[in-house]
Amino acid sequence: MAALAELSSLSTALDDLTARLRGLIGGLEGPERVALETDLAEVERTLDVARRRLSKLVRTPPAPRR
Repeated sequence: MAALAELSSLSTALDDLTARLRGLIGGLEGPERVALETDLAEVERTLDVARRRLSKLVRTPPAPRR
């Protein structure tokens, strides 16, 4: 299933993107941290939700419709 392979690739890309974002958040300091931390944490949470949903689809793809 070509769609499953694409979903798997997207899931991996989201893993990488989330890890990069966590690294960025962890490296923030001082005023920059205060200005960006809340919004970036929200982006991280949203990416985590998307990553988990894609991972679930990759593990257990929906049954074909008739």
